[in-house]
This record gives sequence, structure tokens and C-alpha cells, in this order.
Amino acid sequence: MKPEMTESDLPVVQLTPGRWGDPAHPVELPAAAVEALKHLGVRRPAAAQADPTDRPGLTDTTFLAELLGKEQVRTDLETRWGHTRGYSTPDLLRHRAGDTSDMPDAVVYPGSHDDVQALLTACSERRIAVVPYAGGTSVVGGLAPARRFVAVDLRRLDRLQSIDEISRTATIDAGVRGPAAEALLAEHGYTLGHFPQSYEGASIGGYAATRSSGQSSAGYGRFDQMVVGLTLATPRGTIKLGRAPMSAAGPDLRQLVLGSEGALGIITSVVVRIRPRPTERSFEGWRFESFDQGLAAIRRLAQDGPVPTVLRLSDEAETAVNLADPEVLGGSTGGVLAIVGFEGPRHPGVAEVLTAAGGQPLGEGPGETWRQGRYRAPYLRDPLLDEGALVETLETAGFWSALPALKAGVTEALVKELSEQGTPPLVLCHLSHVYETGASLYFTVISAQTDEPVAQWRKAKTAASEAIAEAGGTITHHHGVGTDHRDAYAAEIGPLAVEALQAVKRVLDPHNILNPGILIP
Repeated sequence: MKPEMTESDLPVVQLTPGRWGDPAHPVELPAAAVEALKHLGVRRPAAAQADPTDRPGLTDTTFLAELLGKEQVRTDLETRWGHTRGYSTPDLLRHRAGDTSDMPDAVVYPGSHDDVQALLTACSERRIAVVPYAGGTSVVGGLAPARRFVAVDLRRLDRLQSIDEISRTATIDAGVRGPAAEALLAEHGYTLGHFPQSYEGASIGGYAATRSSGQSSAGYGRFDQMVVGLTLATPRGTIKLGRAPMSAAGPDLRQLVLGSEGALGIITSVVVRIRPRPTERSFEGWRFESFDQGLAAIRRLAQDGPVPTVLRLSDEAETAVNLADPEVLGGSTGGVLAIVGFEGPRHPGVAEVLTAAGGQPLGEGPGETWRQGRYRAPYLRDPLLDEGALVETLETAGFWSALPALKAGVTEALVKELSEQGTPPLVLCHLSHVYETGASLYFTVISAQTDEPVAQWRKAKTAASEAIAEAGGTITHHHGVGTDHRDAYAAEIGPLAVEALQAVKRVLDPHNILNPGILIP
């Protein structure tokens, strides 16, 4: 990305099935990275990617064609394969193996809320499962339900319906992708300010359904904080929420729908808070001697202010590897790197706090490197998998007082489990979402693959999940629950809360057609 470009200038990327990112701009590993992988025992696999083998889909799609039009119903192998699973490392590995066990039986393209509503009603009557699909960027098994299903591709729900400039809200269809939403709002001088790492491919509906958190969350907040209203289609009818920005009229049902991952209905549009588009942006780097020292500085800003738009801290290992720039490996002179970003004028108080806490200013160079490379880091995964590396991420959040033990516990669990499998890993960590009371931790894990890499990662992920629970963290801060975290989520909230969610699902989805097996045990 050129330095002068902003998120609003980025195109929507149609992700290649089974590979992350824009196929027109592949990333090659630097020679130094390939050499470094050898020290982890990584060896390039000999097996080539397997082609998928078709299996019978729906034998009768007449009712779908009658509802949506024949041209909006696809049952060919290529389309169905392109809507199979998401983009976690296990998803990609199974895709490379040609595994079609989670492939939809059909893909449909509704063009309006009424289309979605009619579709859910008809599928409920026929006991046919449905899974909402837009960007397909789930990394927690959120698109692989417990039985055969129809994928509901929302790409035709692609409008900016309206803007209320007095209230500073916008109503946006669920199928609008992140860059498209920013471009539509920019035409009116506004921004949403939501920039997750999946930004190039993810959608507005996906943001809402998973409680997404973007990299500018310190300034703009999480996506669930931006949503003031939404429309939900369920098998039993439509629910519209958000009469006012806040209300004391009972529990806030918006919060029940946000994060529901398609298990309670399909979100067809949201009303979101918008802000004037900033006229200036700047990003800068700060060095601290240790992660603990940097953590204390970040906490001071989060609790006492001033809070910049972007606030991020990499640990020693991540600082050394420098995943922010695919063209660079290493180059660190020790210590850890913090990234501070401003949308609007810099606040001088930020530098005062960081300096007082032991930070050393590094200027805009590291900040601009991070800004220009932040969406490119996931592109590294494909060439790493090609080389035979196992590379995956996981994240959690905890209160400030728990973070040191949480970070240490997860790191130790990953190192122990993968080392016992004969593949000692490199574990990187950064903090990228902050609150007055705590923050998130995001881990990247790299090791050699075993002969069964999907099982290898599942064992490592289980160990990490157990460490998260033991240290008092949450099983997910922004990736969602899906199937990967479902059992851990149930343990986290307890059996009575699980029963309450199951009761809500029975009311809204009596025949369990909505993303069955996702989120709710």
C-alpha cells in the first residue's frame, strides 16, 4: 500500500478458496525467512494440493429457484467449493487436502431482507440447514455446521441504505465488504473506523455477527460498540432493534444478536455510528526495554489518557521477527516495539506519558512500516504452509492484573505441547486492543508440521485454551466462537447460561436450521 493511501482506497479482495489474500499480489518469503524456518525443523512437503471430489448436493432446488430466481441458485462444484469453510489454518490444510466434508449442498444469493426472510421460512419448513456467508473470513470453524446445508451468500445485500448526518448514523446492508463501506461513507465525508486484519475481505454482517474488533479500536471502539440498531431475519419472522441509542426498556436485545454467529438469525442490515473522516493520520514507533515495561506504559494511557486511535505493543519475539513487514525479517536491536497511531492531530500528552514510562521515540518510520504492512501479514501464511511450516494465531483478553500470567501460561502451554510432538515452536505475542480494565493478547505460533498437522494444531489449541481458562482469560476476544471454541465457551459461561441460550434458539429457530452446531452446544 502506498504511503498516501488510506483504508478507504483499498479494494475489496475476493479471497481465493483455500488461500488468504489477493491472488494478484502474492507474497514470497524472503530467503532469510526460509533459512530461519530450517532452525525450527521445517521441511517443504512433497505432496501437491489435491482437487476436490464432488458429492451429490440437493436433489431438488426448485423451491429455491422459485423464491430467488434460477440465476441466484448455484449447485456446481466450483461455487460450492468456494464457499467451503473459512480461513483458519486447519481450514486451509483441509482445503489443500481436497476435503469436501463441509461443502454446502447449494449456494444461494438473496437480494433483499425479504428474500432472506422467505428463504429461512421455506428452509425451516423443509428442515434444511442454512449458513450465512459474506467474506468467508471465519477462523474458528464458524462456517462448518453439524449437518449438510445451504450457504446463503449475502453479496447482493450491498447498499448504503441511508445516512443520518444529524445523528451521525448510517444504515448499511450486511453484505457490504469493509473497503466498500468505507468508500461509500467517504463519499459523504465519513468513516466507520473499523479496520480488522480481515478488512479486505470481511463484511459488515460478519463484523456484527462475531463482535469484531478493528485495529483502531482504541479510538473508535469495537464494532459492537458502533452498532445502534439492526435487522434480523429468523425462521419465525423479522426482528428490528434500535429505536434509540440507549434505553432502559429491558435488557438490550441488540447485544443478544451481536456475536450470535448466525445461530439465532441472519443479520441483514445494521445501523452504525459514523464519524467525520479525519483530515490527517500519523503513526509512530516507541521502544521499551521489555514487554512488562511497555505494558505498564500502555495501561497508563488506557486508564488515565490521553488515548490515541491505535495502541499496540509487540513482545520481544514479535519485535525481532517483525511480522508487520513481509519484506523484513529481524533487524531488531532488542527491546519491544509499541505502535501509536493518531487520526487527527497528535496529542502531546501521549508522548509525555510514554517518555515518563521509559519509552524511547523512534519516529514515524516503524509506524508507517506497520501501517503499510498490517493487512499483508496474513498473506505470509500461504507461503509458510507451502514450505511445511505450521502457522496459526489465537487470541484472548483479560484484566490488566491477569495479563502477565495469562501471556506466560498460554506461551508455556504452546511450547510444551508442540515440543512434546517433536516440533518446538516460535511463539509471538502482541497487545492490540485496550480498555480501562484490561486488554487483549494475540499470539502467532510457528513450528514445523507433523504428518498430521490438523491434529497437531488441535492438540496445541486445546492446551492453549486450557491455559487461558486457568489464567482467567476469555476464550476469544474478537475471533468468535464457531465450533473451535464452542465447548470452551460453554465452560466459560456455565451450564445455566448455556440453557438460556438454547432456550432463545428454540424460540427463534425451532427446527435448528440456523448454523447448527455453531456457538451453542
